[in-house]
Amino acid sequence: MQIAQTNSKIKDPFLPPGPKGLPLLGSLIDYFSDMLGFLTRVSAEYGDIVYYKLGSRKMYLLNNPEHIKDVLITHNRNFEKSRALKRTKIILGEGLLTNEGEPHIKQRRTIQPVFHHERIKSYGDVMAQYASRIGEDWQNGSVVNIHKEMMKLTLSIVSKTIFDSEMESESDEIGQYLTDLVSLFPQMIFPYSEYLDNLPLPANRRFQHAKTKLDAIIYGMIEERRANPGKRKDLLSMLLEAQDEEGDGGEMSDLQVRDEAMTLFLAGQESMANSLVWTWYLISQNPEVEKKMYEEIDSALKNSLPTLDDLGKLAYTQNVFKEALRLYPPAWAVVRQVKEDYEVGGYIVPSGADIFMSQYVVHRDPRYYRDPERFIPERWSSEETKDLPRFSYFPFGGGTRRCIGEPFAWMEGVILIATIASKWKMRLVPRQKIVPQALITIRPKYGMNMILERR
Repeated sequence: MQIAQTNSKIKDPFLPPGPKGLPLLGSLIDYFSDMLGFLTRVSAEYGDIVYYKLGSRKMYLLNNPEHIKDVLITHNRNFEKSRALKRTKIILGEGLLTNEGEPHIKQRRTIQPVFHHERIKSYGDVMAQYASRIGEDWQNGSVVNIHKEMMKLTLSIVSKTIFDSEMESESDEIGQYLTDLVSLFPQMIFPYSEYLDNLPLPANRRFQHAKTKLDAIIYGMIEERRANPGKRKDLLSMLLEAQDEEGDGGEMSDLQVRDEAMTLFLAGQESMANSLVWTWYLISQNPEVEKKMYEEIDSALKNSLPTLDDLGKLAYTQNVFKEALRLYPPAWAVVRQVKEDYEVGGYIVPSGADIFMSQYVVHRDPRYYRDPERFIPERWSSEETKDLPRFSYFPFGGGTRRCIGEPFAWMEGVILIATIASKWKMRLVPRQKIVPQALITIRPKYGMNMILERR
């Protein structure tokens, strides 16, 4: 059910323009019916600052990169995590994504060395090997749900790099656990959803079962590493060895390591899988891009697996991935809650209100991108994007809370695309419904079926 609300505007001179919504509900129904569509519509109609309500929550949507920079960098101390992200603590605990203030600074400082360039580059070969192996089960001319295949691939890579574990035989089961976790996200961010947590609903049961199973896997691995220190060189072992060298020098507890491992596990699998899915979708719909990218890959790799040293020869492939993240960013929105009254664009945002900034919306703004709905990788090697405002492109967030795994993600994305494209082409199965669904990341709501063509 979708209710058209945008013809009715808020006319309060002290509030930014926006949809009036319904009594008590505000824009709740319209928003949760189609989050991406709602944000796109109201941004186009009302401009840089949009005011709307979700139930009793006051929401201020910012679409100007300068305003976004002020929130995420210049005045970041006046903001805290939104209620929605705080709610994800029931999945992620007090991990880097959810904690705040001094604990967040200390935790980020402790974990940062884990993502040092010299450490993460050693995983390039692992990524290429697993991407090559996935094709061993594919058949020329067969139809696959590419979303499921990319989830399986990234699960294998995350399992190996974080836990030094082969989980391919369990990938379907673990993949379902992860799906059951992220599928509860819309319920978690729904106003007053705290009152639903303990009800015996099917979704709650699946969530608790999935969380229990994944916790058992992670804690079991932590116990094994504690018993055999120094035996493995995976990210989990690095977390166990990590120390806050600028602080008290203390190591993380098992609970802290669990929370960070769960954050990395979920973010590393979910966000990369969906980024790849949308990349294959866009390539399949743009034959000229496909031809140019495949020619570059063939010339650079010459039938070998890509290494980190090959990335410099894959400039166009990197632009393909970068452009895909413009249209379907792994983080589609950033939300902050105001601590003290805050002025933006001549309006006062009251303490306790939420400021909403959507990469999905800003990345498609025609003020910054020519033909913003078109997939044009060439824009990233032209003058067009040379002087873009800083926050007109921010697929991994920004400021002090910018994604710590961003370098890992850029490397992984290009290596996986190049490895798979060296052996396979994909054709979108005609007449299927492709609907972007905003959960923790943007998933294809009904999956995405592709026809495989061996090269």
